[in-house]
Amino acid sequence: MAANLARTRFVTADTTSTVGSMVSQSPALSAGHSDAGSSSGTPNSSPPASRPRSPEFKHETVSNASDLEPLEPMKVQNVCFVGAGFVGGPTAALIALHNPALNVNVVDLNAERIAAWNSPHLPIHEAGLPKIVRIARDGTNETTAFLPSAGKAVKLEPRKPNLSFTTDVERCIHEADIVLICVNTPTKTYGLGAGYTADLSALEGASETVAKFAKPGAVIVEKSTVPTGTARMIREIMAQYQPDAEFEIVSNPEFLAEGTAVRDLMHPDRILIGSSTTPAGVRAANALKSVYAAWVPESKILTVNTWSSELTKLVANAMLAQRISSINSISALCEELGADVQEISQGIGADSRLGKKFLHAGVGFGGSCFEKDILNLAYMARTLHLDTVADYWMGVLDINKYQRERFAQKVHRALNGNLRRKKVAILGFAFKENTNDTRNSIAVHIINELAHEMPNEIAIFDPGCDPVEVMNEVRESISDERVVERVKVHATWRETVQDSSAICILTPWYHFRYPKQAQTTARRSSVWSSPEASREEANAFIKESLSEMDIIELEKFVSRTSASTPTDPLKRMKPEAECQEGCNGCNFDAANEDLGDPVDWEWAASVMKRPRLVLDGRNVVSAPELEKLGFQVQGIGKGLVI
Repeated sequence: MAANLARTRFVTADTTSTVGSMVSQSPALSAGHSDAGSSSGTPNSSPPASRPRSPEFKHETVSNASDLEPLEPMKVQNVCFVGAGFVGGPTAALIALHNPALNVNVVDLNAERIAAWNSPHLPIHEAGLPKIVRIARDGTNETTAFLPSAGKAVKLEPRKPNLSFTTDVERCIHEADIVLICVNTPTKTYGLGAGYTADLSALEGASETVAKFAKPGAVIVEKSTVPTGTARMIREIMAQYQPDAEFEIVSNPEFLAEGTAVRDLMHPDRILIGSSTTPAGVRAANALKSVYAAWVPESKILTVNTWSSELTKLVANAMLAQRISSINSISALCEELGADVQEISQGIGADSRLGKKFLHAGVGFGGSCFEKDILNLAYMARTLHLDTVADYWMGVLDINKYQRERFAQKVHRALNGNLRRKKVAILGFAFKENTNDTRNSIAVHIINELAHEMPNEIAIFDPGCDPVEVMNEVRESISDERVVERVKVHATWRETVQDSSAICILTPWYHFRYPKQAQTTARRSSVWSSPEASREEANAFIKESLSEMDIIELEKFVSRTSASTPTDPLKRMKPEAECQEGCNGCNFDAANEDLGDPVDWEWAASVMKRPRLVLDGRNVVSAPELEKLGFQVQGIGKGLVI
């Protein structure tokens, strides 16, 4: 079958690759190679079939496209996002914010999620997002800001609502000039490729829905992370439902990090748009480009071919994960050689060719993206008989697994090889700080390892997570009920550490740091508190109309030159509708308003049992300082200097 795939000439307008078809059709994972729990993560070797090659028409599309006449620009008035999750909701909100004349709809069949987007309690917890949603969803008031230093006033016109969240899927898709598909593509858990390749069932279902209702000529955008070649699948689905209509399929992957999604969208490193190189493909790419150009500099909007765009997303996440595994591998060396991995990171990060980001050693990476995308990348390489490439990327996951296992072994050794009748405290369960996302958390892997040693209790606390959701994640991830019954989730860190013999820090929340560090957003620098402001700066806001980026800067200017700094310094926000009495969202927000108080390490030392171990999996505490309080501290990559 693979040999037949290599000879097949797929007819399409895109430059292409055979990978997308092979992800779902290739026999590369036979019964003997489909164990999702294998140590390698992908088949050990490729199937004995001929090597698939790129279709012959690839060079034809590229070479002939420049000879064709360009088409008239496309007018974009309505945009529809299919999927109201972490990607669809925030992206739609930012596009609506910066394009007030554009009508933006977000559709989802999950009525509870849509209701949350229409309430004060958004389903996505991201700094700055609630205000952006309110401006675009509810509109704003007319207001005037007086600038004393300029001796003039700035009048802001009211803006109408242009963002809606709804379950009216058919209408919104049919009205849209651009439809963006933002649905989950998790790792497949069944059948061919289980445990390795992406499960495209949700994407396929969403594509079929779009194909039924989209108007002819609409641009269909895949924002979901997908195997290279998936655009062809979407094109074929569109053709099945509307064979006489023409649709362009565009790739526009997201590059958002949880906890900083608004900042990533507001000031992106790049916007990547992939399309075919035909005039119709270029026209579609330009239509989407015009939407982002409302606030993103043109130099940061990159246009490439469809397959390059799809592959870039996977490679970006794989290379970020690679940096983490690289420094984690060095941390093991540091512990044996007396070196300090943080000093190593500082030394190599000062090299402009490397930079400082993603060089923080720890217990490894978790979350819903890195591991999934590396498995996907390695699987594609394996199906293309590129076994050495697949092995290389699987090595990144091998180091990640080794690092977390090494940490669990460190806890075991530090407690004299015996956890019975002992309590182990876990500080941090989310896969990273500033988020409540617990998917594929490193903590759950370590908890599973430790719980099999039959401790009296494994106590968990995370200041950003709902204890009920944490316990649900533990039950979903650990099937052995004897292990689960030893795990308890607490609402405070005090309950968690009391009577424990060891504390494991697994998420770098500021609450756990020692010496204590103030939150970077807690207060503004005194340089901004001066009542004096330059006339030139104030005059910059005196113009015929202000964009939302201008208004953001105006808000900053008014805040730092006035006595108070309200959330709405320009008083342009409309009041939100009040929730019903007993609203669960209001109750949860009130209970978690400050995410808990920082750990009082001196108090913790007084209530813990010996040997009072702190195993710092994120290097957020100072070992010498904690040792003064009576703790024994072990970090990551901290060698014993003799």
